[in-house]
Amino acid sequence: MSGANWHIKGDYFETCSCDYLCPCIFTNMTAMPTDGVCKVAIVLAITEGHYGDVQLGGVSFVTAAMVAGPMADGNWTVGLIIDDGASDAQVEAIGQICSGSEGGPMALMAPLIGNFAGIERAPIAIERRDMGFSITAGDLLRHGAEGVPSAGDPAKTIMIDNTAHPANKRLHLAIGTHSHLNAFGIDWNDAAGGHNGHFAPFDWRPN
Repeated sequence: MSGANWHIKGDYFETCSCDYLCPCIFTNMTAMPTDGVCKVAIVLAITEGHYGDVQLGGVSFVTAAMVAGPMADGNWTVGLIIDDGASDAQVEAIGQICSGSEGGPMALMAPLIGNFAGIERAPIAIERRDMGFSITAGDLLRHGAEGVPSAGDPAKTIMIDNTAHPANKRLHLAIGTHSHLNAFGIDWNDAAGGHNGHFAPFDWRPN
């Protein structure tokens, strides 16, 4: 599949273990995570897309990561959880896109990954709301967040713009309600909430 033409777009949802607002966002990943170690689950729900001839619309996947120290220093541990309804060809395609070898946003992140911990499959269920989300990936992930309402219009979230985030430069700000991630040697269980969250549309292509 190497060198395939590809394009995916859809919705992105994230929580991380840093306090709201995650310092990585406004320091270009140079700040120390709140607790010294960042644990993060990034969910991408593809609504339209392909990798070569492999259609990817309807496939969801999770990028789970753990980083000790500032994210810009690298040595990330990363694993993928891909919906168990995906075919083998779709799983391979997602793996290629997320490796960064095919260009796109993950090509910028790839040099920071020190340990690729593999791919798991699990049923992924996503509840989208105008101001938040709740997501499960089997027994591996349960997380959710609520958007931070703007004082100017409480029906809309506060947003942050011109970031270096791979999902989108413009992100909805949210506060995590719960995050439980137990995969790839990452053990994160936060039932209290108050941690960082984001969501946004995403649109990835090789260039």
